[in-house]
Amino acid sequence: MAPIHFPDDLLDLQAAWLRTYTDLARQLVRAGTTTLRRPLITLSCRIEAHPFWAIPGRSRAARVELRRRARARAWVTAA
Repeated sequence: MAPIHFPDDLLDLQAAWLRTYTDLARQLVRAGTTTLRRPLITLSCRIEAHPFWAIPGRSRAARVELRRRARARAWVTAA
């Protein structure tokens, strides 16, 4: 199978999702999480609706690979 080429904007969205999710997980329960939950939901919708997924043959494995690559990008850009 050929390597999957993900558009940069999709990788950026997934990296932002990962950073936001991590920030949300670190919040104290009583600290109020609405300010992080809303962007997380918005990012989830934008990732799901991205035109990349409209191409026939995109699989669950592609979504896993997207998260793997975005994870590397998220931690590089956060440093």
